[in-house]
Amino acid sequence: MAQGETFDLVIVGCGAAGLSAAVSFAEAEQKEGRSPRIAVLEAAPQDERGGATRWTTAGLRGTIKDGLDPFWVGLAAQLSKGLADADICSTLERETRDSLTFLTDHGVELIEHRSPIAATMQGMISLPNGGGHAIVENLARCFEATGMGSIYYETEAVRLTLSDAGRVAGVVVRGPDGLLKTLHAPSVILACGGFEGNAEMLTQYVGPKACDLRLIAPGIKYNRGAGIRMAMDIGAGTAGQFDGIHAEAVDSRTDRADAVIYGCPYGILVNAEGQRFFDEGRDTMDATFELIGYEIWRNQNQAAFFIGDRHVHDHPHLLALFDTDQPPIEADTIEELALQLGIEPDALVATIDSYNGAVQPGEFDPARLDGKCTVGIEPPKSNWAYPLDRAPFFAYPLTTAITFTYGGIKTDTQGRVLTGTGTPIPGLYAAGEIAGLFYHEYPAATSVLRAITFGRIAGAGISRSRANA
Repeated sequence: MAQGETFDLVIVGCGAAGLSAAVSFAEAEQKEGRSPRIAVLEAAPQDERGGATRWTTAGLRGTIKDGLDPFWVGLAAQLSKGLADADICSTLERETRDSLTFLTDHGVELIEHRSPIAATMQGMISLPNGGGHAIVENLARCFEATGMGSIYYETEAVRLTLSDAGRVAGVVVRGPDGLLKTLHAPSVILACGGFEGNAEMLTQYVGPKACDLRLIAPGIKYNRGAGIRMAMDIGAGTAGQFDGIHAEAVDSRTDRADAVIYGCPYGILVNAEGQRFFDEGRDTMDATFELIGYEIWRNQNQAAFFIGDRHVHDHPHLLALFDTDQPPIEADTIEELALQLGIEPDALVATIDSYNGAVQPGEFDPARLDGKCTVGIEPPKSNWAYPLDRAPFFAYPLTTAITFTYGGIKTDTQGRVLTGTGTPIPGLYAAGEIAGLFYHEYPAATSVLRAITFGRIAGAGISRSRANA
């Protein structure tokens, strides 16, 4: 890549959004008989390409047959307290079938799955065979096969350039040699994630103790908020809750990516003092796993423990919710378990005795909100409250990892970046987590789906605008 090279499109980011945009643009151009030059910038080395997408299981909240979960748009409005952009949410709903078909057309096998446990998701979801890694590698292969451009690794975007009239005209980048180069292009798509990997920005926006957050996967260390900063520097507006994050409770013993302990509703959570601190059964797993992660980070000094017993093993599908490469810590007595966890045994015994004494009769049924609850203790447990009395007892040590940030750039349904007053900035687009949408809580299993959808829309839209120019 030489100084001053000219491209038809520069895409900053090589995850689901950036690669979907690259493939969509390239293929739309092929149909028009054009052979554009495309540059995809990836801050990571080639073997880590794909950002957060590479490491996630990439659950997609819909199917080709049925489209997006029909309850999702309403759920997004409810959780955001009406702040999420309704047009963008409706566009995601309308485009989901095409986005899933786009994946299968480009070599990603989708496996339909229905959760055997209670969930807010109604109906089937699609799981890419091979997770996000399969999405990254298949889309990268398809893009490279077009022969229309290259992926430039270990290359960071530094700032946007503008024409005299204020149209985006390219990107200044820093390559692996450390030198600055200008890539000229009439259109730029920012698809480089949020600011999960930038402790300074996390502290500025998310607040104290942000530096204690573990990263859910290696790839997001490159998500340093550069795209947000560059866009804001030229007048882009913002959207999404800047002090909001999607965080998850992970096994604190492992460095494996995405080692999430999803099974927290089906036992109890205690802190380092052996005290319960959360109503584990307040709602379904997908409605509480983010809240649990946030609580452990913000109020429990980044340390907690899940504790369960033989009841969980009686429902084998629950064991898949403990997605770690480390075995559970097991013991035949609560005292022995406490010693292994580093908790004062009398304190943990007292907590569990109090909890067991508060458990009410009823059938333990993980497939529904079973109403099997506690009475007379704080915090209560509203569902799935079985007595911890069947050895062996087991535990997982938990800490919180950040997955993505909520705050980002304001965009429209075409992926165009908007100023604070809603005016599109000519030549500038954004897709993926850099485009702010969520407030208060994340309606699960739509992050990768949203990235694919709006990356695809942006790429195809830029090609149409070239045809109409």
